[in-house]
Amino acid sequence: MARILALDFGTKRTGIAVTDELQIIASGLTTVATKDLMAFLKTYFEKEKVELMVVGEPTQKDGSASQSEVYIQSFLEEFAKQFPQMPVKREDERFTSKMAFQTMIDSGLKKKQRRNKALVDEISATIILQNYLYNA
Repeated sequence: MARILALDFGTKRTGIAVTDELQIIASGLTTVATKDLMAFLKTYFEKEKVELMVVGEPTQKDGSASQSEVYIQSFLEEFAKQFPQMPVKREDERFTSKMAFQTMIDSGLKKKQRRNKALVDEISATIILQNYLYNA
């Protein structure tokens, strides 16, 4: 089997999470500047076998698309051009940032560490991936 990669896409930073090869455990991988995301993915796909990418789908409370969906769609179009063989699934990401922040509190991180937005993005990507695995 191959890994599943998940993205918590943002206009500045993108959190990335990945499964183990058996697709049992979701773990945070890193956070990269969104402008460097395609280059990061190209390098990662060359090193690791990935069979699916899951991208968070931000929605409003009423279920309508959030403002950042425009940027995600643009990214997905470019991604499809560069990686036409890689399937992409979407996973609801409502409240993942709040859940990530609560996870940081629950794990005992100090207030200064909880201000690390990159870590919030990475944990959010992990939650998106965990939700995908649970619902798959």
